Amino acid sequence: MEEQYTIVDAKNKLTSLIHSVETGQAVKLTRHGRPVAVLLSIKDYQRLNRKREGYWSALNSWRKNVEKEGVVVTGEEFESIRDDFSGREVDFS
Repeated sequence: MEEQYTIVDAKNKLTSLIHSVETGQAVKLTRHGRPVAVLLSIKDYQRLNRKREGYWSALNSWRKNVEKEGVVVTGEEFESIRDDFSGREVDFS
């Protein structure tokens, strides 16, 4: 569970809060009882801030990894689970 401090208390205890944050404990800072900021370790910050791979890029990476392992995915594996229903008929007249 994260610790919570007012900004004034955090200012007075900054060194100990930094040590706490370095061990993985997030610290929530409040002003007038409302949360306004969070202190967290650089490791957690970098994890949250890293660029994520998009869907197509991730799919292509997966396909390359599968091919390296000698597994071939042709699409036939999915034929029995695909829904061929084209939807309902609509009259635009």
